[in-house]
Amino acid sequence: MQRAIGIGGLFFRARDPEALNRWYERHLGIAATAESTDVWRQEGGPTVWAAFAADTDYFGRADQAFMVNFRVADLDAMLAQLRTAGATVEDRIDEGEQGRFGWATDPEGNRFELWQPA
Repeated sequence: MQRAIGIGGLFFRARDPEALNRWYERHLGIAATAESTDVWRQEGGPTVWAAFAADTDYFGRADQAFMVNFRVADLDAMLAQLRTAGATVEDRIDEGEQGRFGWATDPEGNRFELWQPA
């Protein structure tokens, strides 16, 4: 059986795509445009694929259908960088066997997760 070997892209709707693409590039270092030849090259590591219950509050807004989890090398530094840039960052950090997790929200209200692997 053939199987997927990775995620080749993540595409989603935005009220102002150009501005949101610039925000992700400026604050998370992701070359986030469909037309860009300077694509984001991920570092190797695991990717979790998991469906959640329709009524979960884990993603933030009830109408948010998905949440992206970004691997980061230094969670504290990334959260500080986002706070300095004026992003909404949750004060809570979860730590466990898999590593450390934090959350922030982009300018269009999409909650995303940051993960520093153990």
